[in-house]
Amino acid sequence: MSYHDEQESIESFKAWWAQWGNATTWIVLIVLLALAAWNGWNFWQRRQAAEAAVLYDQVQQASASSDKAMLTRIATDMENRFGGTAYAQMTALGVAKSLYMAGDTVGAKAQLQWAADHAKDEEFRQVAKIRLASVLLDEKAYDQGLALIPQPDSGPFKGIVADSRGDLLAAAGKSDDARAAYKLALDSLPKSDASERQLIQFKLDALGG
Repeated sequence: MSYHDEQESIESFKAWWAQWGNATTWIVLIVLLALAAWNGWNFWQRRQAAEAAVLYDQVQQASASSDKAMLTRIATDMENRFGGTAYAQMTALGVAKSLYMAGDTVGAKAQLQWAADHAKDEEFRQVAKIRLASVLLDEKAYDQGLALIPQPDSGPFKGIVADSRGDLLAAAGKSDDARAAYKLALDSLPKSDASERQLIQFKLDALGG
């Protein structure tokens, strides 16, 4: 490149920079900040998951020893610190089961309600609602249970929800509605769930009509 061509290139660059230099600088800065934020977020997520995993191990140990006080404390700690992780929803369901088996229905309901409201995955929220409805069935709070699990139009839980609603309706003395719910459950559950279908058919037959 000749000296003249080099000078022309320099002048062209100066002209371009005068017009676009500030915008280019801002774009580069924004990109760098975005990359830094993304890396920081990923690091924070990994650290959260690692710390939640350690706490989840403590939940399993407390469950094995049936330590209700420790279970409640760890569950609360998990929800407050790591509520957005998958470990929190698993903890809530696991602790609810342990508390219920230990006779602490109030504590179990609180954990199931938290999972129903805050679980990260829809599947866990649905499972929590179905289990909570089962507890409400034991307490004869039929209307609360039915309000908690409205019948979905479709999805993998359609048959299970219909079965749970049938139990609540039957206990409430609404036999016709219970029969309709059980029939819907049978229509929705796959043929491979033979034992579940047999149980539902037994309940349907027990209603008569």
